[in-house]
Formats: sequence, structure tokens, C-alpha cells
Amino acid sequence: ESENEYYLELTENPVQFENASSVNNVFFDEANKQVFAVRSGGATGVVVKGPDDKSSVAFRMEDKGEVKCIKFSLGNKILALCYCIYDKLSISKEDTQCCECRNTKYTKNASVLGFCWTNWNEIVFVTDQGIEFYQVLHDKRTLKMLKSQSINVNWYIYCPEPAVLLLSTTVQGNVLQPFAFKNGTMSKMPKFEIELPMVPKPAKLNLSERDIAVATIYGQLYVVYLKHHSRTTNSSGAEVVLYHLPREGSCKKTHVLKLNTTGKFALNVVDNLVVVHHQSSQTSIIFDIKLKEPDCAVNVHQPVLPARSIHPYKIPLTGFPALLWCFSLNTHLDSSTWSVFQPDIIISASEGYLWYLQVKLQPTVNLLQDKGKLMEFLLRRRDCKMVILSVCSQMLVGGDDKGNLPVVATVFDKLNRVYKEYLEAEQAYSVAMESGSSRFSNSYKRPIRTQAVIDQSDMYTHVLSEFTEKKDVSHKFIIAVLMEYIRSLNQFQITVQHYLYELVIKTLVQHNLFYMLHQFLQYHVLSDSKPLACLLLSLESTYPPAHQLSLDMLKRLSTANDEIVEVLLSKQQVLGALRFVRSVGGHDNVSARKFLDAARQTNDAMLFYTIFRFFEQRNLRLRANPAFNPGEHCEEHVAYFKEVFGEQSLMKPATI
Repeated sequence: ESENEYYLELTENPVQFENASSVNNVFFDEANKQVFAVRSGGATGVVVKGPDDKSSVAFRMEDKGEVKCIKFSLGNKILALCYCIYDKLSISKEDTQCCECRNTKYTKNASVLGFCWTNWNEIVFVTDQGIEFYQVLHDKRTLKMLKSQSINVNWYIYCPEPAVLLLSTTVQGNVLQPFAFKNGTMSKMPKFEIELPMVPKPAKLNLSERDIAVATIYGQLYVVYLKHHSRTTNSSGAEVVLYHLPREGSCKKTHVLKLNTTGKFALNVVDNLVVVHHQSSQTSIIFDIKLKEPDCAVNVHQPVLPARSIHPYKIPLTGFPALLWCFSLNTHLDSSTWSVFQPDIIISASEGYLWYLQVKLQPTVNLLQDKGKLMEFLLRRRDCKMVILSVCSQMLVGGDDKGNLPVVATVFDKLNRVYKEYLEAEQAYSVAMESGSSRFSNSYKRPIRTQAVIDQSDMYTHVLSEFTEKKDVSHKFIIAVLMEYIRSLNQFQITVQHYLYELVIKTLVQHNLFYMLHQFLQYHVLSDSKPLACLLLSLESTYPPAHQLSLDMLKRLSTANDEIVEVLLSKQQVLGALRFVRSVGGHDNVSARKFLDAARQTNDAMLFYTIFRFFEQRNLRLRANPAFNPGEHCEEHVAYFKEVFGEQSLMKPATI
């Protein structure tokens, strides 16, 4: 497979730790994302490696036997240990001075399954007979019971982000009881049942923790069940069933992901995508639960893309830096030293590596042929902007040979829907800030501008301006694409930026399509704006009617009176400018000097006389004196008037 075929890859810089061996046990803490390498029960050292160098710690502790479970508290303020050889629970600081928690009622008669930190000073212990929730009194080195619950427990899963603990109860293990933890409280959520596949009697299926994951997808919490199908049934293969687990209300089955094959599987959640790894084919497939039509109570999904292997990762062989061992992750899924953790972590304990799994978007472009679906898929991904823009450029190559204008329209609409949602959120935030409601409510947070927001500037810079320069595409298609983008913006009531109109006008002029330009302006396909009017003025030498079109546009704007006057004066249409000023009622306030300057530049003495006389009459009407005020700086024009027409031609003040 070429580089472009792999849409999944492991991070370049994995977390490296001492690999698992007969003397070294490896543990992973999903809450802090830390790997613990425990040598000889901790007597010869514990080395903790996290996502960054700052979270790396090394220490020793007293050997009390085999360590069953080891985790730092959230924020690394305390270290907690669980020893299975004594079946005791111990809490220890990094200096390894242990204090045994004798007030745990399960110490003697219950089998400890593990524990979870729900806060930096709160811990929940899980045994086969129930759970106990404690506050850690660090100074006194003891625990204070907050709450307990007696319940039969087969196994448990803890999801740290929402702080939800899932317990498997009943004989078959398929009744799950969730508990939520928040600010020192433990609340019991409604229990629910996982539908096990039908098997012929007398065989019975038990639900295993290997088939269950808890993950947040698109901000919602889901219990993810890997449902294997019995070979005796006529099923199309295994499937992944998603149960939505709300904070309030009962858990409901909402999505079924069809795997279309059987075998051993493991799954991750990466960038809101469910990634299912299949061992025997050494491939992985991805599902996007938002790609659904129509929306049903239970949505059935097929993989978004064809199955592909994860990009092979090269590991230098010890002692031979020049040699690289290349392997595919999928080969090792059946190994006991390979582990997949939610959401996106893969650990090889045997090699001593922790990777994050990530989706490469560029290869998906050629694998997903439906451009509308591709765009929906890309818009929901984290680093999508440049890939989306490259797709937009790519779909315009070759012009309209494949009748792809409807596809272009669909893509533009999908982009502008997201763009509009962001603009509305920004506006709502601004209104809330101005009204001061933010003081009473924290519900208004500034909207985050994700990479999915492709604005007009992005489209202009990366797609449209380059596209209009293409020589191998018909100008009709170029104009159609530009107008399609403008139509889409208008449909979502987004104000079109003038530079897009300018691009249309320049393209029309370049191909001498003045008739079309005239129509676009006449029917207001191109919205009025001052920059557009100025652009039209600049086209006068190429297309004379552009001058009048520009003036008409400026008049319609009504806020552009000064610009119209400037334009007319620059064209030496001084009387026209004066008539326009009078028509809008601004003749009492305009600068006399500006008009007299323009009239002098025409070298038309009679025109100058007319303009001079107009302002004398204005002065007489406003101040009962035709003379100009010193502040109007018209002295040189008065001198010129005297020189040409004689002093006796000056008007006299009105006599009372």
C-alpha cells in the first residue's frame, strides 16, 4: 500500500518505558495517562512515564508482594497502591511510608478488584461485593467513608473524564450498573441490560469486560459493546452496539456499527470516530455516528472508508541503530502484552511503547468518492481546514466535464452552514456581553472557532482567486462557480465581502462579458458597496457605461454622498456634482473651496463664474453677506474672480 492508503497512524514520539518482563510489571492509569513500570514489587524501583516529561517520576517502595493496582491521584498529590498478596488496601506517599486502611470493611472477606481516583483526595475501591467511596485525609493518613454500596460485582470499567464507574452484575454479567461521582458525591444511575447474542441452548454467553468500553463521542457518553456472533447463527458478522448513557435518564441503544466479519477485535475512539481493529485481516475500519440518514431511534452504520492497516511503525533494534523493525499493530492484537485503552491509546508492554492513534485526513479524500459525504466527514475532524480547502480546489479541476456544478453547490452549502452557525454564536455572545447578562450567567462562553469554519477569506485566498486564473477551464464555469458561492452565502444570509464581487467583475471584464456585468448590476446580483462602485469607476476607460453604473450604485447606497461628489469632481463634472449635492440637501454644508478648486482646474471661466456666484448667493442667504469667511480659505479664488471679471462683479451685502 502506498503512503496515501493509510488513514490511521501511530504518533511519531511514543512514550517509552521499561518493557514487561519476569521482574518488571507494567500498569497503565487511564485517568492520568501514565505507565507504571514496577520492578520486584517496587523494591528495586517504580518508574512512572506520562504524556510529557514533566509527569515522569521514579521512586522506591517497600516490597509487600505483588502489586495488583497502582495509580497516582489526580494531580499527582498522593500515590495509592493495592497489594493483592495481603488482599489489603494501602495508601502511600512517595516516601513509601505506608498506612493501612483498616476501616475498609471488605479487607478480609472480599476480593479487591481495584480502585479509581475520582478527585485528588477522593477514591473509590471496587471489590466483588460492592464499592466504597472515601475521602483521603492526607495529613492524618487515614480514610473517611463517604458512601458505600453492596452489590455483586464481576468486573468494572471506569471512565475518568465524566467520572462514571460501570459495574457488571448478575450471573451473565450483562446487567450494568453505572455510578457517577462529582464534588464528593456518589450517585447511582439507572441500571441497564446489554443484549447478548442468541446462542443455542444449553450454551450460555457471559459478558466480558474485554467486550465493553466507555467513551465520549461528540460530547455524549456511550457504553460501547463489541457484540460477537455465534458461528451457528446466520448472522452477517460481529457488530459494535452503542448505548447512550445520559447523566439523567436511562441508557438507550442508539447505534449499531456493522463490522461485516467475525474474529477478534479491539476498538478506540479517535477524533469522535469509532475505530475497530480486526486481528486476522490486520486491518482497521472507522465509523462516524453523525453520518446517518435518516435519523432513527437506532441508527445502523456501515464503515465510512474501506478497511486499511495502520501505518507500520518502525522501532530501532537495540544495539543496531541502523536496523529498523517494521510491524503492523493489527498483527499483535491477540498478544497478552498488547493493550488498547480509551480513547486513543495503544500500548505494547512487551516492547515498552505507548502510542496515541490518530487519523490522517488527506488519504480519506480519494477513498470517499461522495464529495457531500466527504465534506460532512471532514467538517467534524480536528485538523480539517487545509484538507477541506484542497478538496474544494480539487473538485474544480477539469471544469464542468462531469457536470459537477451541483456537487460544488452541495459542498459550498455544507461549508456555509457551519460558517453561519459560528457567526450566529459569535453574535449571540456579543449581544450577551453588551447586555451584561454574563454577570448573571456563565452559560455564554465565547464560541470556539474550529478549523471547520471556512470563511470567505479562506475560500478567496486558497481556492477562488487561484481558480479564476486557470487557463484550462472555461470562463463560463469559472463565473458559475463564483456565482454559486455567492448564492450559497446569500442563502445563509451571510454578508458577501466586496472582494468576492470584485473577483466576479474582474473575471467578467477579463473575458469582455460586459453584457453579463451590466445584467448582474442591473438585477442587483452583485450587492451595492463603495469599494465596488470605485472598482466600476476604474473600468470606465475599458467600459464607458461603468461610470454611470457606479454613480447609480453610490446614489442607492445613500451613505456615499461624499464619495459621489469626489468622483464627479475628479471627472471635472463640477456642475453635476453641485446638482447632486443640492438633490440630497447638502448644499449648505459643502466646502466652497473644494468646488472652486475643481472649477479652476477646468480652465472654463464661465463655469468658474457660475460656481463662484452660487456660493456667493449661499453666503448671502445664510449670513446676509455674500463674502466668504476667512475659515473657508477662498482668498485666492476671490482674487482670481476680481482679476477676470472685475471687482464690480462681486455681489454686495443685502441692504436692510
